[in-house]
Amino acid sequence: MWQPDGWDVRVRLGVLTPHADVGPESELRAMAPPEVGLHAARVPFGAMRDGGEMDATIPLAPVRAFAEPPHVDEAAVLLAAAPVAAIAYAFTSSAYVIGARGEAYMLDRLRERAHGLPVVATCAAAVEALRVLGVGRIALVDPPWFDATLNELGRGYYEEAGFEVAYAAPCGLPGGQRLVRPQALHDWVAREVPDAAEAVVIGGNGFRAVGVIEALEATLGRPVLTANQVLLWAALAAAGHPVGAVTGYGALFRGGRTS
Repeated sequence: MWQPDGWDVRVRLGVLTPHADVGPESELRAMAPPEVGLHAARVPFGAMRDGGEMDATIPLAPVRAFAEPPHVDEAAVLLAAAPVAAIAYAFTSSAYVIGARGEAYMLDRLRERAHGLPVVATCAAAVEALRVLGVGRIALVDPPWFDATLNELGRGYYEEAGFEVAYAAPCGLPGGQRLVRPQALHDWVAREVPDAAEAVVIGGNGFRAVGVIEALEATLGRPVLTANQVLLWAALAAAGHPVGAVTGYGALFRGGRTS
């Protein structure tokens, strides 16, 4: 008699996302099972303009500023006032710039501002996921709008965390979020990633990527991790919801089985 109205969910997750970016919400909603609600708070990001437009590459200063007070802290406070069980920080590049230690300090600060609510972040979640999967050597693929400097900072982030980075590069596809297509991303990664890598990490929460996870794992025979995939995995775990409820988005949700 009554149609679904979105109220009957078992767990609600908050998302901190750049103000003009629709990528994190789009991908998280695509992956999340019906019993999981998603609620976003928008945080000003100086490298994005109206309509989600960006320059060909993003400068480091606004990336760093995104992780600093006051804007992201204020968003976390407001989001924590809603009935959410955990908050997900949907931004990759700031961790590259401030490093793992800076990311950890940021998370501690945001948890305090959120009155102790769990807060998880993309890169920290990727590190945890790689360890759960038993991976030691990775290939890092970043969005086309990450320049070589930012990509090298990403390499350093994962090396500092104890991983060998067999390959690291921005994806060689046309820049701009709306220009990325799953087939092109699949073919580029399958062609460029070396056999030495035990897993592929695709960075960038605004990078259209979750739709290729299963196909890439079938092609490569190795786990594929993407920014929003690991973020959802970590947020569900922090909220006490079974991560296995997510299907069709990679080995990570299947306990490491690639098929």
